Amino acid sequence: MSNGRWTMPPEWSPHDGTWMAWPVSDYVLVGTGGADGAYRAWAGVANAIARFERLTMMVPPGQVETARGYLDDAIEIVEHPIGESWMRDFGPTFVVSSDGALGAVDWQFNGWGGRTFPEGAMDALVAREIARRSGAERIPSKLVNEGGGIHVDGEGTVLVTESVQLNPNRNPSWTREEVEAELHLRLGTRKAIWLPRGLVADTDETGTDGHIDTLACFAAPGVVLAHREPDPQHPDFATCDENIRILKAATDAEGRSLEVIELPAPSPKRDVNGNPLSLTYVNFSFVNGGIVMCAFEDPRDAEVAELFGRLFPDREIVPVTATRIFEGGGGVHCITQHQPRA
Repeated sequence: MSNGRWTMPPEWSPHDGTWMAWPVSDYVLVGTGGADGAYRAWAGVANAIARFERLTMMVPPGQVETARGYLDDAIEIVEHPIGESWMRDFGPTFVVSSDGALGAVDWQFNGWGGRTFPEGAMDALVAREIARRSGAERIPSKLVNEGGGIHVDGEGTVLVTESVQLNPNRNPSWTREEVEAELHLRLGTRKAIWLPRGLVADTDETGTDGHIDTLACFAAPGVVLAHREPDPQHPDFATCDENIRILKAATDAEGRSLEVIELPAPSPKRDVNGNPLSLTYVNFSFVNGGIVMCAFEDPRDAEVAELFGRLFPDREIVPVTATRIFEGGGGVHCITQHQPRA
């Protein structure tokens, strides 16, 4: 057991690898236009990441052969029961101690406020299994939280949303101060920047109540990428406007004002049922030497890829079509969980 202080490294720090979960839930398979569409979408992300680092895919019993048919040979498959496909949320949040040990924070997972139980019950055990397989020290927390609900800068600041961590469907008896104290203890942070709520499509029956990883993320200490909906008639316009104003007025744990870089939303799209999608370029994944970004077969894809190239000149920018993933309820960041190098 480590005696050091635990800290969540920023996502751009070196990785030992990335974990994913094979698409299994009915609403993901149906919402993405069928199983083949979901399999291709998840495999597209996995195969892109595997070019840069180790990729481990957790696959439920009985589906290993199917998954292998879509995945590159370099990808390791781990057979384990899962009920959902959003590894960022029910997987562990990896941390590193001051004495060099790897830790895995095991948050309480209640299926995004009870949306997916009883299927989500088995996913509440996944973090424990990944901690065991990765050799990480399991660090249990009493806070109901998901990995998509936090973003850190590695220098003491964490981004969160009131509609997630302070939601009565997750932590009804916790005060804001208690939530912050637990986040700081487990992540090694000391200042939280709160945004009020998430995108409209993230509040439906398959949503998360507004995860931060669809709204804003750190690109570097003091630099935040923020989702901007440019259409004043779009239901997300007011939310984005408020979030950006809050971020521009905020300071981080080091006392710096934040540089806020806006990422415009792509053209509006709808899912197979005709419901509007809240597509966002913020939901990308850092990998060793690269960025795996969401693409939507939209003219803004090239604009954002060029911006990423300027922001991250030492990384290869790899766009992966993510519309099908968003039809299921999330994006590239939502289906991945990075393991930092300890």
